[in-house]
Amino acid sequence: MSPDGLALIGPLGFTALHDAGWRADSIGGLTMGADPIACAVSYASASSSAPLRAFSVRKEPKTHGTGRLIEGPFREGDRVVVVEDTITTGGSAKKAIDAVRAAGGKVIGVLALVDREEGGREALEAEGVGVIALARASDIVPLIPA
Repeated sequence: MSPDGLALIGPLGFTALHDAGWRADSIGGLTMGADPIACAVSYASASSSAPLRAFSVRKEPKTHGTGRLIEGPFREGDRVVVVEDTITTGGSAKKAIDAVRAAGGKVIGVLALVDREEGGREALEAEGVGVIALARASDIVPLIPA
């Protein structure tokens, strides 16, 4: 992700979480798509009264060392926002949600950069998880030159 993208997405994401009333301790999602977004939002939160710690969820546990699925400063008991770059089916977010819950975290919602509007939001909401998308495909596609 470019510096300009990080500088734009971090504050937008942090403001969206604040406006939704989501009070989280940490933010992260399935590596690699969620990593730059989680770090940008975490950085944007640094000077707030409630800074967010960013973490990554591996696709598979490490086969050596600690064998952890979640890397970074995630803590058991954290209130967590799961991050997605794009929501299509919701499958990647669901994997991250399952990993966070298994590690003792409480998922308070999913923050997505783009909702492709292909059923993923509805699938996550059916699991009892709220979704905030910074943009929807129907907002973006009309702006693409033919």
